[in-house]
Amino acid sequence: MSSKRYLITPGPTPIPPVVAAAAATPMQHHRSPEFRALLLETLDRLKQVFATENDLVLFTGSGTAAMESSVANLLSPGDRVVVASAGNFGQRWVKLVRAYGIEPVLVEQPWGERLDAARIAGAASEAETAAVVVTHSETSTGVVHDVEAIAAAVAPTGAILVVDAVSSLGGVELATDAWGVDVVVSGSQKALMSPPGLAFASVSERAWGRAGRSTLPRYYLDWRLAADSQVKGDTAFTPAVSIVVALRTALDLILARGPASVWEHNRLLARATRAGVKGLGLELFSPDDDSAAMVTALLMPDGIDGQECYTVLRDRHGIVLAGGHGPLRGRIMRIGHMGYMNEFDIVTALAGLEMALGELGHTPPVPGGGVAAATALFAAQPVPVDG
Repeated sequence: MSSKRYLITPGPTPIPPVVAAAAATPMQHHRSPEFRALLLETLDRLKQVFATENDLVLFTGSGTAAMESSVANLLSPGDRVVVASAGNFGQRWVKLVRAYGIEPVLVEQPWGERLDAARIAGAASEAETAAVVVTHSETSTGVVHDVEAIAAAVAPTGAILVVDAVSSLGGVELATDAWGVDVVVSGSQKALMSPPGLAFASVSERAWGRAGRSTLPRYYLDWRLAADSQVKGDTAFTPAVSIVVALRTALDLILARGPASVWEHNRLLARATRAGVKGLGLELFSPDDDSAAMVTALLMPDGIDGQECYTVLRDRHGIVLAGGHGPLRGRIMRIGHMGYMNEFDIVTALAGLEMALGELGHTPPVPGGGVAAATALFAAQPVPVDG
């Protein structure tokens, strides 16, 4: 067993040492003037990453808590909700909506395909629709869906558009206000380079209007309760103080570098990962283009179980990638390239993958071909050095 660990997953992702150090600073009281100022500064920086002037509410919880908050705050029994799904996290929306006693109208596409904006809008226009919910970055397949096109198609229906950006926020372009997205939900543990434990939702005026009419029960996840506290630099309940401190530090890093620079960094890592996968003689499951900038999914060779490969990588080599969900379990492996990752993480993932596959009986067409393809791309298009 390797005593060293390499975390190269779609989340949680590695965090920069300065962010880890911030999380380890002495505990502050959450009602102190210092923490109130810090919270307001953190929310202001988050708005910049969300690209929004809308209200932003913060909860202590996972990204799923933010997803659930949108269901609880926007809907009433009997409301018509369109859920677009093409992967595991699209199916999570289905489960959340059903948990509140509402049967969604499901617009489903095969896992690995991009959502069809016209089909989603068509479903929303068939009858009065309260909300349309979609996933931006579907990390179970590696597909980043075209939220800009979906927003434009859904707008004429009048439905509230809710977007799960748990893994995409800060990693790829998401122009909340410019695209007309009513609600965007996310979490701290992926592209935002922070520990798990914080969930956020940006809420438009239209969404606030519907929330004011919603009759579903809610307490801890009540947007109004959170927003009324936050306007004073306070929180309705005890927040994850250390993670707020860490997030503030991570957001400073992202904004200092520039969001567009971060997006290009992720695209470059993704290009090298795809080149390396093909250099190993393996087939991509995720798209072979720049839209797949957060996660690369690859098909396992015939006769190789992806879960067994995952275990070999983790237990013998200390490399933690990700396996498949649901119908893709055992069929694919997933390499994350978001947040605090660089070219050597990608090279490590590819080298480890070749070794693990070799131990399981699969020989690549060219020994070292994956690493060679990735490093050749990096040599031609170097990862920018942070200034």
